[in-house]
Amino acid sequence: MAPANLNVDALREQVRGPVVAPGDAAYDAARAVHNGVFDRRPLAVLQAEQVADAIAAVNIARENGLDLSVRGGGHSAPGFGTNDGGLVIDFSRMRSVHVDPKTKTARADAGTTWGDFNHATHAFGLATTGGVVSTTGIAGLTLGGGIGYLSRGFGLSCDNLISADVITADGSFVTASEREHPDLLWALRGGGGNFGVVTSLEYRVHDVDQVYAGPIFYELESAGDLFRMYREFIADAPRQFGGFPAFQIAPPLPFIPENRHGDTLCAAVVHWVGSADEGEKAIKAFRDVAPIVADGVGSLPYPALNGAFDPIFPKGIRSYWKGAFVKELTDAAIEAHIEHGSKVPEVSATMHLYPINGACHDVGSEDSAFAYRDANFAPVFIAAWDGADKDAERTKWVRDYYEAIAPHSEPGGYINFMDDDDQGKIRDNYRQNYDRLVQVKRTYDPHNLFHLNQNIKP
Repeated sequence: MAPANLNVDALREQVRGPVVAPGDAAYDAARAVHNGVFDRRPLAVLQAEQVADAIAAVNIARENGLDLSVRGGGHSAPGFGTNDGGLVIDFSRMRSVHVDPKTKTARADAGTTWGDFNHATHAFGLATTGGVVSTTGIAGLTLGGGIGYLSRGFGLSCDNLISADVITADGSFVTASEREHPDLLWALRGGGGNFGVVTSLEYRVHDVDQVYAGPIFYELESAGDLFRMYREFIADAPRQFGGFPAFQIAPPLPFIPENRHGDTLCAAVVHWVGSADEGEKAIKAFRDVAPIVADGVGSLPYPALNGAFDPIFPKGIRSYWKGAFVKELTDAAIEAHIEHGSKVPEVSATMHLYPINGACHDVGSEDSAFAYRDANFAPVFIAAWDGADKDAERTKWVRDYYEAIAPHSEPGGYINFMDDDDQGKIRDNYRQNYDRLVQVKRTYDPHNLFHLNQNIKP
């Protein structure tokens, strides 16, 4: 244990942020990540307050052969934000956001969540593509691609990434942009945390203020009609529309009849950037497709929509994920969705069929690391639950669903929806871009210091 203690002491001497280690009162809280499945015990958690803190941690991890986890929001499905016996750089103390309404850009620290970012940009009537849970970190979501409500209108989060400040494996600090280190920026746009520690991100932001959005619930027997209508509707829908179909056990929300709480239903989460009048016309097909059990659609600020799923996905809940890319939603795929989606095991489990056409297709498949620009849908299969006794059952539901959809999907999937048993799919996830990513990895991290991710080996 002496060398480990010396490493922690050396780190404390070089940083200003707190270094939390075993035996400290704050240790259990500091080591926890969002996914409660992962109960790991790192050597130390550095709660970085400055870029200099993170540089020191990178150098110490490299010099001592320690595993290094980088944590923004801590939402990594496979728990990459923590480890056993290594170092964790926790950016949760670094969450400032600077918005420039004249240039319609925003720069944010690596610990910023989408809730933080949306709060800052909404004051100016602006937003960029984020996820669907506001406690998610901007950094991890963006580096993996970034699918959200605004994807069809404005592209993925990574498509809106203008530049990023990065600490590379040798402790150097660089800015990746179209002018400096353009190869690194290309890799960061979908290549995950493979290439360095990102300390801040600069985004393009867009005019988004009020949206017309919310869930519409239908009987399970209407799922086929909903999915078939949706595949035709979304093919050429206006880009202001960013909604998706889903399966969901009805939560106890006030607009859902009390006698339907706990029932398994199919749903459409509709979303329109603009006025209620425009939105009502845009979603008419969802009103007409089948009898409606409950309707929660209305005008609301975009940040409220982005946080709507937060209550059913709290920190500490156990979870297991899978994701896919789909070019065509076939009748056979719809039947598989109905078979497995109808067995959704609890309120915090679901399948969302995200659309990734529209502006996502404006970027070429080799113009960023995100390779599947010809896919139209990105389904996510997630179970989230309390209690380790449910682990096997909940994991099986996700795997069975994912495997049933696989014959109708592309070989690779979205890395932000991949779990810790998906390392074998790395080449498929990046397909034609994989070899170029390996070359970038060799340039910036030749010895694979940054390997706690969906790992691209140098």
